[in-house]
Amino acid sequence: MELWLEWWKWATRLRGACSRERTFYWMLVVLVGFAVREDMLGVSSFIRCLGLLPCCYDRLFDFFHSNALNAAELARIWTASVLTFHPGVFRVRGLPVLVGDGLKNPKEGRKMPGVKLLHQESESNTKPEYIMGHSCQAICLLVWGLAGTMALPLTAAIHEGVVFSNRDRRTLLDKMATMAFGLGIESGFIFLADSYYASRKMILPLLNRGCHLVSRLRSNAVAYLFALPPVPGKRGRPQLYGGKIRLITLFDQPEEMTEAESPVYGEKGVRIRYRTADLLWRPIGIAVRFVAVIHPVRGRCILMSTDLTMTAMEIVGLYGLRFKIEVSFKQALHTVGAYLYHFWMTAMTPLKHHAGDQYLHRKSDEYRNAVRRKLAAYQRFLQVGVVAQGIMVALATTAPTLVWNSFGSWLRTANTAKSPSEMVVAMALRNQLPEFLMDGGAAAKLVKFIGERMDFSRVSCHRKAA
Repeated sequence: MELWLEWWKWATRLRGACSRERTFYWMLVVLVGFAVREDMLGVSSFIRCLGLLPCCYDRLFDFFHSNALNAAELARIWTASVLTFHPGVFRVRGLPVLVGDGLKNPKEGRKMPGVKLLHQESESNTKPEYIMGHSCQAICLLVWGLAGTMALPLTAAIHEGVVFSNRDRRTLLDKMATMAFGLGIESGFIFLADSYYASRKMILPLLNRGCHLVSRLRSNAVAYLFALPPVPGKRGRPQLYGGKIRLITLFDQPEEMTEAESPVYGEKGVRIRYRTADLLWRPIGIAVRFVAVIHPVRGRCILMSTDLTMTAMEIVGLYGLRFKIEVSFKQALHTVGAYLYHFWMTAMTPLKHHAGDQYLHRKSDEYRNAVRRKLAAYQRFLQVGVVAQGIMVALATTAPTLVWNSFGSWLRTANTAKSPSEMVVAMALRNQLPEFLMDGGAAAKLVKFIGERMDFSRVSCHRKAA
């Protein structure tokens, strides 16, 4: 019961994203469903896990297609709530750290807007090289928990697959920057990402808003020395850049490298060697701090930071936390099911095998609006699922003892000295759900809303709440 009251404290702050109170309570129903459902078979799983009446399926379907929920506003309110009320926000130089990355979401529907042929760069033999699906991008916030950090999801969106106008020249980098600034973090932040985002289109918008990027560079990257002072009286334009340097050559002088204990989380007794160089990077025309690192197991890599005040060890340790978003993706797919939406567009022209982007500039306004409506439904499902997972991470990092005490099950790898995973939080919430439905306490209105729509004739553990 106490765990659900902690959950309610986070959920009740999201009221401003809904234009109607009834929409807000349907969103709460979906948030509860994401937290406690045992299967992830679309909207119908919410009906089963809460024992709702069959007619609620249409209500939930209408909820995801309704403009009464503003997904962008939900992301802003959720981000502001976490930054304000979470006591363990991970900060560097006083700035919160956001982690961004892309995700290929497999979808086989031939009548799903935005589905296209995607290439997967992963070296895992469990993933095919090419899939049909949605190309998504997501942003998480690093927060402190017991014995380490966790990635708390903030927002996610589909950023490829549909082209409404040929004049739209935005790339994935432009859309990622827009999504990050749309979270409304006025104080600035540090954006942590892989080498794909080490680009002019990503860095310049960040710098213009007082933010910084920490990333990795490809092995063929180059930089320039600072230009020599101009000679007095010499004609012509002063030189902007000095000599060109291939960054991989930073490894060629072992005597210039420093040895130190690895700052990467989870590594003890591991020694790394590194070399720091502040050089001009031509894509943005300013000095950038480069760190060439030799790890005894992971090999060589070249890291970069647009913040010249950060030390090499801070950059290495910070980039090591980028993998936290990969763990978050795994939980989102297999525990929460935030990306497992199944909405079809009946009037859509079926996709061809291995189809690419869907160009709609010659389609009718009615057809284009129908596609927009369906994509908006996907976005609402994604955003509510991301918030549901974020609340689980918030509970795991702010009330870990309460989660473990409410777990009520057995786990071979359980370690109560560390923050529980989203799976453990979900099992704890599921274990305490009947007690919550019998006496909602501060969430009495939500319990009444669910109770009026429950089918107690069906065999369910929630009969106790009758």
